[in-house]
Amino acid sequence: MLDNQIAKEVIDYAMLRGADFAEIFIDRQTFESISIKSSKVDNIENGINFGIGIRLFYGTKVLYGYTNSKKKEDLLDIVSSLSAKDLRDPITTATNFNFEKINQAHFVQTGLKNNISLDQKIPLLMAIDEMTRKQTDKITQVPIGTTQRMQEIEIFNSEGLHITDERNYIRLRASCIASDGTIQDSAGYSPGAMLGWEFILGQDPKYISEKMAKEVLTKLKAKPCPAGKMPVVIDNGFGGVIFHEACGHLLETTSVAKKASVFWDKKGEQIASSVVSAVDDGTNQNYWGSINIDDEGMATQKTQLIKDGILTNFMADRMGAQKTGHPRTGSARRESYKYAPTSRMRNTYIEAGNDKFEDMISSIDHGIYCAQMGGGSVSPGTGEFNFSVIEGYEIKNGKIGDAVKGATLIGTGPDTLTKVSMVADNLDFAAGVCGSISGGVNTTVGQPALKVDEILVGGGK
Repeated sequence: MLDNQIAKEVIDYAMLRGADFAEIFIDRQTFESISIKSSKVDNIENGINFGIGIRLFYGTKVLYGYTNSKKKEDLLDIVSSLSAKDLRDPITTATNFNFEKINQAHFVQTGLKNNISLDQKIPLLMAIDEMTRKQTDKITQVPIGTTQRMQEIEIFNSEGLHITDERNYIRLRASCIASDGTIQDSAGYSPGAMLGWEFILGQDPKYISEKMAKEVLTKLKAKPCPAGKMPVVIDNGFGGVIFHEACGHLLETTSVAKKASVFWDKKGEQIASSVVSAVDDGTNQNYWGSINIDDEGMATQKTQLIKDGILTNFMADRMGAQKTGHPRTGSARRESYKYAPTSRMRNTYIEAGNDKFEDMISSIDHGIYCAQMGGGSVSPGTGEFNFSVIEGYEIKNGKIGDAVKGATLIGTGPDTLTKVSMVADNLDFAAGVCGSISGGVNTTVGQPALKVDEILVGGGK
């Protein structure tokens, strides 16, 4: 996407101005979105975003700028502006690029490069709408949408790296709103993958409609949740959002380098129950949070974060590794050319255990079963969290009881990890978007069902 000679001249100019490291990131993103509302096509959008980001290192100081121009003069101007206050004697005066061909691990049939017609796409979305409305007359609205994106990147750096990659992502966002005349509630289903439209074709409208209708009708008849400290079972899949938010961010060198994480000096120590092992893996085939290479051009990998309760590793980008001494893990990510990369999660999950879900429930006299977790707030430094339970049930005498509403889980990630006593064998995953200082990136969260022996539950009205 960028002429090699122009890239060479820009990199060499940065090094002549005394930079320790220089990098060019070229980013072209093509997108298409479809939305259905009131059983009609509400909106269709498509477009292209293109830009180039330039990053310079002076010691541990990072300088970053970007432009929508490919002209050599504009790129040189960015280097000149960035380096104006940090001029030094040149480190080197010549960079020779060695093009590196990646191993494309995520095969796509119907991405935007070989797109299919809207006439082939819309009927499946309409089928979800129709089947959902047929579930109950309490359903008043069924918003549905898809977003498909292809990102093409090219990276040059002063170490001679020249590498390209193509990433295809797609996500379905289905939801329904229901009312019983006095109370209104909603339910949703939002899977995503590193695939093309074939992922949407693989979805079952009947399953989606029944799942959403069951959830929303359950919420309408739910009673207020009891409050207090009690044992809790957090179900698989999106239940992993608590580990992602309250613990995962504490294991990124973005926070570790600043000693803003309670785990910054705990490598090799017991930080969780011995039944807890956790991973951040960029290699899972066609997962929503997967990548071939990170946004610094390093091949991604599977990173064992916690093993049998012991903190074994952190997630590190280039500067994070330079500041902390922890090895790079192929975790440097950014939303687009507008952001410098930082250490970020990819597919982050607690690994499957040996316990059975039924045994967890039967071991509790009185507690809460969190079938689906929602959003919440987290303190970045301590992992203190407050997460809503969007579908919950009372556990009484070892059995799942009435649905409850208004439940929140309140605690800290580090403390909660030590109170996990059972880990089920039903590992599952869910798609999400994680926001941090390098923008919003696709991430997968996951876990099997977990039993936490004690956590503070906030009740509802």
